[in-house]
Amino acid sequence: MTTLIVNIKELLQIRETSILKVSGADMAVLPTLKNAYLLLQDDLITDFGSMDNLPKITADNTIDATGKIILPSWCDSHTHIVYAGNREQEFVDRINGMTYEEIANRGGGILNSAKKLNETSQEEIYEQSKARLEEVMQLGTGAVEIKSGYGLTVEGELKMLKVIQQLSQNYPITIKATFLGAHAFPIAYKDNKKGYIDCIINEMLPEIAKNKLADFIDVFCETGYFTVEETEQIMKAGIEFGLKPKIHVNQFNSIGGIQAGIKYNALSVDHLEVMKPEDIQSLKNTETMPVALPSCSYFLSIPYTPAREMIAEGLPLALATDYNPGSTPSGNMNFVVATACIKMKMTPEEAINAATINGAYAIGISNTHGSITIGKKANLIITKPIPSYYQLPYAFGSNLIDTIIINGTILK
Repeated sequence: MTTLIVNIKELLQIRETSILKVSGADMAVLPTLKNAYLLLQDDLITDFGSMDNLPKITADNTIDATGKIILPSWCDSHTHIVYAGNREQEFVDRINGMTYEEIANRGGGILNSAKKLNETSQEEIYEQSKARLEEVMQLGTGAVEIKSGYGLTVEGELKMLKVIQQLSQNYPITIKATFLGAHAFPIAYKDNKKGYIDCIINEMLPEIAKNKLADFIDVFCETGYFTVEETEQIMKAGIEFGLKPKIHVNQFNSIGGIQAGIKYNALSVDHLEVMKPEDIQSLKNTETMPVALPSCSYFLSIPYTPAREMIAEGLPLALATDYNPGSTPSGNMNFVVATACIKMKMTPEEAINAATINGAYAIGISNTHGSITIGKKANLIITKPIPSYYQLPYAFGSNLIDTIIINGTILK
């Protein structure tokens, strides 16, 4: 089917095929075209240009976008959408003065979610998770990474990854799966950490690889969770099973996780709320994408990733939601973009680049997603009539989306 969109007020994020990410000063540049048309053939972008040069086209479907702005759909490179239940009581506990670490130390946090997940059937987890996925699609997300990590048993982790696989099969959105068995040490292995790491490497990984259930491997490298040495051991094992690393680092402490990720050519290092100067320097001239999760900082009242310092040093940066039941119960990438501008002092251009082309890079799909490029997927956000794209982060509490297109099809 051919879809022609005409009278576009402004078409954002126009890129050549060779540009897979943007870094440093280039993040402030957002190529756009005003008074534009855009042509889609089935699930691909096939042409765009100025309305002044609109060729004679016979389309199956024509959309008039007068007053509206079009941009590529958000690429959310870090989520935990598949989980059971919620942790709203912990939310109240934090309001009453408990810290995230204190809640975790008493058996809350990740271990709380793991208990609920292992008590819930795969069918029920799927039903809960698909509702969250449908919501983020309506909010403009056209590609998403989803992690396991709330099973912490062979059965639980496989159950989560099978739900992610089901979602990928049943929905048009592009989904990448990440195995995060190393999210925390389960209670059964509290005094036998080596035993749990052996379980990850010798029991979980072979099953996951055999059934092709994951694209990436992740580790929560943090004080009280997995050490740098343990992280390296798990990353190395994952690589041997064909999984590329994407790791949680520097959320509460800087302990060398970034350097470990770079050593094993991690596709991304995520969180980065606590950054030492040497951490920023380590990321220079690497292929590893730093990923900030500003709505996690907002929800937990912890520091924000120092975007200005990182961009000034020439680094790229991606933005993602960290959608999860404990520290970010929201998958709204529009809020993430706005929060990056408001709290991290990113410009709208930088934030949109971080949430589209750099987000696509952070899940290994920037060949097909993240920009308005001929031959890429027709995954688009069409806004309501707005004065400019600055309105997207400025009106942070408003839903400015009119239409979502995923794989060339309007989302109902």
